[in-house]
Amino acid sequence: MKVRVDPERCQGHTLCAMIAPKAFQLDDIDGHSSAVSEEVAADQEEQVREAAHSCPERAIQLF
Repeated sequence: MKVRVDPERCQGHTLCAMIAPKAFQLDDIDGHSSAVSEEVAADQEEQVREAAHSCPERAIQLF
């Protein structure tokens, strides 16, 4: 599975990083999220899916 965060939609709620801290990193300046890696480790897939479903802006794309 792969993951991306749409920088135009992300509003920096930080839920994704709280749910899947190994998969998402937050910008120090504005708190917006980005994926640590486009490829999601197998042991992180469930958390990344939960993070995507929890994002109020629907900024996380899974493919």
